[in-house]
Amino acid sequence: MTQRLKTLYTEKILPKFYKEFQYKNIHEVPALKKIVINRGIGDASQNAKILETFLKELSIIAGQKGVITRSKKSIAGFKIRDKMPVGVSVTLRGDRMYGFLDRLIHLALPRVRDFQGISPKSFDKNGNYSLGLEEQLMFPEIEYDKIDQIRGMDICIVTTAKNQEEGLALLKEFGLPFQS
Repeated sequence: MTQRLKTLYTEKILPKFYKEFQYKNIHEVPALKKIVINRGIGDASQNAKILETFLKELSIIAGQKGVITRSKKSIAGFKIRDKMPVGVSVTLRGDRMYGFLDRLIHLALPRVRDFQGISPKSFDKNGNYSLGLEEQLMFPEIEYDKIDQIRGMDICIVTTAKNQEEGLALLKEFGLPFQS
């Protein structure tokens, strides 16, 4: 089944950008490359049960199994030893990426209390956008009764845009609600 946003991109956004920015090649038009969802586990690195619940929650949200990220070296000040679990991440590509972005735009973000839009200042110089969410409850897949504690996550939308303006224009066309 093709995703709604993927169809929107191929039928409307691609031809519009090709004419608007006057690209010489169709492959120069900015596109979504991947979406990375990351969650640091903090104090929970000592407890294997909490680590598994984090992994399960992220898998439910993303629709794909996550990976446990481990530390590369020991840092005594943070009480971290070498190869100790420090986070959980999922990288989405293809149809799962478009499906997640669709759910983020149309289901999750509107459920945030007092939502004014997302900041357009979170782009890096290459047109990639990073977004921090404070709680996992905004996703309809997560049931309030089944979570241990409220934890946030970072979402990074990686594009093939060459600069911030192209990345912003692309994500606005997909329907991300930016502040004006």
